[in-house]
Amino acid sequence: MPKIGMNDSQTLTREEKPVRALVITTTSILCGLLFAVTASAPVTASDKTGPVVKTAEGPVTGLVRNGVYEFLGIPYAAPPVGKWRWMPPQPVAKWKEPRDATHFGKICAQATTLGVFAGPASVDEDCLYLNVFTTKLDKGDTPASSGLPVIVWIHGGGNVDGTAADYDGSKLATGGPLGVPTVVVTINYRLGLFGFLAHPALNAENHPFGNYGIMDIQSALRWVQRNAAAFGGDATRVTLGGQSAGATDTGANIIAPSSAGLFHRAIFQSSPLNAMPPLAVGLTRGGDFGMAAGCGSGADAAAAACLRALSVSRILQLQGTANGNGPYVTGPMVDGSIVPVSPNTAWTAGRFNRMPIMAGNVQDEQTFGIGITEYFSGPPQAPINEAQYVANITAAYSGVEYPGGPNYPKGTVEAVLKQYPPGSDPQTALDLAGSHAGACRNRRIDAMWAKWPDTPVYAYEFNDRHAPYYFPAMPGFTPLAAHTIDIQFLFPLWHGGILGTPGASQSAELSADEQRLSDQLVAAWTRFAKTGNPNDSGNRPWPRFVNQEGVPEYLSQNVPALSTFTNAQFGTDHNCDFWDRIIVYQP
Repeated sequence: MPKIGMNDSQTLTREEKPVRALVITTTSILCGLLFAVTASAPVTASDKTGPVVKTAEGPVTGLVRNGVYEFLGIPYAAPPVGKWRWMPPQPVAKWKEPRDATHFGKICAQATTLGVFAGPASVDEDCLYLNVFTTKLDKGDTPASSGLPVIVWIHGGGNVDGTAADYDGSKLATGGPLGVPTVVVTINYRLGLFGFLAHPALNAENHPFGNYGIMDIQSALRWVQRNAAAFGGDATRVTLGGQSAGATDTGANIIAPSSAGLFHRAIFQSSPLNAMPPLAVGLTRGGDFGMAAGCGSGADAAAAACLRALSVSRILQLQGTANGNGPYVTGPMVDGSIVPVSPNTAWTAGRFNRMPIMAGNVQDEQTFGIGITEYFSGPPQAPINEAQYVANITAAYSGVEYPGGPNYPKGTVEAVLKQYPPGSDPQTALDLAGSHAGACRNRRIDAMWAKWPDTPVYAYEFNDRHAPYYFPAMPGFTPLAAHTIDIQFLFPLWHGGILGTPGASQSAELSADEQRLSDQLVAAWTRFAKTGNPNDSGNRPWPRFVNQEGVPEYLSQNVPALSTFTNAQFGTDHNCDFWDRIIVYQP
């Protein structure tokens, strides 16, 4: 594998965004990722006169911006460095003097930035920080039950990149003009090989293993339980949510018995969780990583010490390149403890922490991956061609559904190519094939959740195909309603990574109708956080999913107005009669 040019220097805040050259080594389609950096007005001296809040760990000094209190870069766990690398998160050392909380914490170590989608690259392991946005602070005389609902947001990025600093939680904190004030907490968590690694030597150390990034999220949730009231929040009304990989991690925490009681509603913004690699896959990849790193694949203490002595740059060198993962990355896995069973088993048997769920997809999820392919295709850049289309379908539907999963039925590739012939427009064919398959999976998961009476489900699809996009213009590429395009409607000024466009002016480029849609979505998210119902009460405009024919069950998030789908309409629009016969589901 080619080495990555790594710099042990800096990470950047959202105020510092130089343009950097990309190292392009391979072409890949990576679906289910989120990459973002949010622009913001720089903090001035006058902004730093915000209040001091006493957390359980020590006092923090925040700032006030546009009527929202911001407390940035608060450590929620000890730095996972040295002997604490590949260990469950440890308690943070307490402090007595007010700690400056006016700047974001460091970005977790990452290499796969994919240009405009994430970044900058980072070599920092000391990154377990969170940020709080709120319009209310505890005065010491208000019971917790009257506090604001809380949303804890997990950034996406395929569990290999991204940062909480990408998300401006201020609009959700105010509730916008139609919603309710909410305490918003955005978090960092360990990524890539640092956050998700199973190796015999580490697993033999008599501690929870494998899903260190999921354990970090649990640690942040425990911080929220200790400290929500100090920021005006109600610890009994916590919503955990995320987009893409953040949605996957939300699913892992719903399944995790050790997350019970830490949150009370869940939001899946793209990628409701269906499958997860088994531990055997993680151990194979982890052992191979140990061999490649020169530490071996044994279960002895010497191998564990060797792994912890590796430099961050060396680990990232083995982890991946600027635009793709290497062969050792697993991500969240069914480790048998933190995640004891597969998602499909959990949803089928009811072995999860049941609660209200809001979940959905964008109409053209696949165009995100298509855009990545073209971005890295040049120079000169060129649209996907018929040969690439056939290669993608063949790779996706040959062999196993996911690592360790069952084989697809014989003839699956041929059936998909017949159903979605490339014709003169391979991009559209691949968009439909990939996006339809994902939407039909999501519908099945919605039905699995909804069969449990104590799990009300609110399902949606984002259908605005003309919203601003942060890719540069590329020949023949039209993003439509691409994966990640809906983030800007909830987190203002979101525009991808340091090379994302159009940058700080993006919010102004939302049309008047799209601004109204943003207000409606912020209202739904915050009402759901308050009551477990995005309508606050009743069944309009957002119908509850009940898996019955002939009744509205899906909210269409679109301009100029919200509308609904029936289950049958959704199935027809996404060709689910075909995909429900094709897709393999693993117990």
